[in-house]
Amino acid sequence: MVDFNLTDEQKALQKKAREFAIQEIIPVSRKYDESGEFPYEIYQKAFEQGLMNTIFPREVGGPGLGILENCLIVEETAAADPGITTSLFDNCLGAEPIIIGGTAEQKERFLKPLTEELKFIAFATSEPGMGSDVAGIATTARLENNDIILNGRKMWITNGGVASFMSTFVRLEGTKRHKGITGVVIPMDLEGIRLGKPIPKMGHKASNTVRISLDNVRVPKDHILGEPGNGFPIAMKTFAHTRPTIGAFATGMARAAMEYAIAYSKRREAFESKLSDFQSIQFMIAEMKMHYDAARLLTWFSAWEADQGRDNTISASIAKAFASDYGMKTASDAVQIFGGYGYIKTYLIEKLFRDAKLYQIYEGTSQIQRMIIGRYMLSKYDPHFDETFT
Repeated sequence: MVDFNLTDEQKALQKKAREFAIQEIIPVSRKYDESGEFPYEIYQKAFEQGLMNTIFPREVGGPGLGILENCLIVEETAAADPGITTSLFDNCLGAEPIIIGGTAEQKERFLKPLTEELKFIAFATSEPGMGSDVAGIATTARLENNDIILNGRKMWITNGGVASFMSTFVRLEGTKRHKGITGVVIPMDLEGIRLGKPIPKMGHKASNTVRISLDNVRVPKDHILGEPGNGFPIAMKTFAHTRPTIGAFATGMARAAMEYAIAYSKRREAFESKLSDFQSIQFMIAEMKMHYDAARLLTWFSAWEADQGRDNTISASIAKAFASDYGMKTASDAVQIFGGYGYIKTYLIEKLFRDAKLYQIYEGTSQIQRMIIGRYMLSKYDPHFDETFT
């Protein structure tokens, strides 16, 4: 039997996240967007209320919640401020490779400290010349006695400037493409790590984003996740588990844009009528609602698949691409409804519009998601109909 109801516990978590978003995030959203400062106090409050590290296993002091629960939290907080939510969520992203590929001892060593006090773990895959093409990683790794020596550059690293640890993927010297990709956890206080200045961005300004240089960084071998050279499946499963949450980001942002547009259309008058009386505006808002509901269901389904231990690679790509693309459209249409007022900083819709674009880019662009889906459809999909039937 299919049941789309949330449990009482999930409803309570959703309500808690919504109240936190309204009471703690919205009042300071504009402040941090303008200053670009990292809002430690917000994250401290979120940590104390159990809204961070939600997928961390109970064995290391975490709540052991599922990806669906994480999506519920992210939708609510992203509706308030996508940028603040990016760094709020990033501990789950940084921890995912360890949860997937780490030993019990590694989980205890790297994740438990993050549950005891407010600390951050970054996730580093992208490089100056490589983004969605994970197999194209150029950062090199050389095994030497009981260490692994790392050299290269990582780019667009969320929380990189404030993290205590960084989970990353590198390439063993002398290997190509998928072969040789290796997961490793790096303490950020090691010699040879250099942090760039925070990268100025169009949106998500409260989120710390930096470039990281690795120059002969020596990391003990026991920081490697799984076997050396076998990290590509860990990376792919990590993305499959985190992409539904990106869908939740875009869904939350789109919901806020839709609600702002509804409220504005009921107040604003033109041609002696409320904007909301015009059929063209009603159609735009109707489409926002259609896309919001569809994105939310796709996101929840993909998260549910992952929580059930099923391969959610395709559903994650579908959820991420659909929510990101239509989230961007919703934000754009909301600005259109606001007219000139949507183009200035008086209303938060201007900020949401700038924030919206990132979802079509990070954690695999919308085009990459279509490649994943298309290749599956042409190679693994089992059709019920074929031209030979006619």
